[in-house]
Amino acid sequence: MFNALVLKQENKQTLPSLEQLDESQLPDGDVLVAVDYSSLNYKDGLAITGKGKIVREFPMIPGIDLAGQVIHSEDSRYQEGDHVVLTGWGVGETHWGGMAQKARLKADWLVPLPDALTPKQAMMVGTAGLTAMLCVQALLDANIKPEDGPILVTGASGGVGSVAITLLAQLGYQVGAVTGRADENQPFLTALGASEIIERSTMETPAKPLEKQCWAGAIDTVGSKVLAKTLSQVKYGGTVAACGLAGGFDLPTSVMPFILRNVRLQGIDSVSCPRKKRIAAWQALANHLPGSYFEQACHEINLREAPEFAEKIIRGQISGRTVIKL
Repeated sequence: MFNALVLKQENKQTLPSLEQLDESQLPDGDVLVAVDYSSLNYKDGLAITGKGKIVREFPMIPGIDLAGQVIHSEDSRYQEGDHVVLTGWGVGETHWGGMAQKARLKADWLVPLPDALTPKQAMMVGTAGLTAMLCVQALLDANIKPEDGPILVTGASGGVGSVAITLLAQLGYQVGAVTGRADENQPFLTALGASEIIERSTMETPAKPLEKQCWAGAIDTVGSKVLAKTLSQVKYGGTVAACGLAGGFDLPTSVMPFILRNVRLQGIDSVSCPRKKRIAAWQALANHLPGSYFEQACHEINLREAPEFAEKIIRGQISGRTVIKL
């Protein structure tokens, strides 16, 4: 028997409960993993609280991330004792996820844990960190260099934003950080490497088609008005990597930044990212994230606390990453 956070639905309400399950109840898969850590992402918060249509079928074990050790494998790529990490692939949405002490998964979904990372550190990175690395890589692929100007990061105090700031600072970029609690979060964001803190409300006013050129590139986790404002301020030839919609999925902008300033809007998906690209991104994270990152920007909780923290992450009351010790 093992402990798991199980979501059930009654009268259209999502109800989380801590339960003991048997291994035989786990869904099909090639690899059985003893989960050491999971993490709490914004999407997990939506799933646990029922405030977003994340879960496709019930009962469901949430958790789009996990790190652990292989107990049994029917795939030759993984052996008993191997340390692995998983993010995305619909886990925690259509397939039982990481908020349980055991998980049975498809081998194609797994990535070997880099030697330089512990399972806890991997979950301090998690989907948020993988997404951040893919965003940073998009800027590098666009040939945007530190001398071209500063990079704007929206949703800066969240998981993706905090990792993105750290990576960019390590790579030598000046970083502008947009947050809704500027005074409160300034010490945290400055410690990560941000050189300028910007109150989110200034980015939520209606954007003109073109505004003053401020940023060589940007990483946006918010969408909607904030993304529109960002696009209007990006310099000629800049790239914006868009990976989130915390502020809405609409985009009240015009074609002006694209056709007059040659701005590129690059979408970033980490859920179905190909395995080869995932492995490279995880290795880059292990190489570029400094030890100091793992000394801050993290809350460690247990499985019983997950519903409480799910409410907090939805209300924007958590800065940095939250990991769940199984």
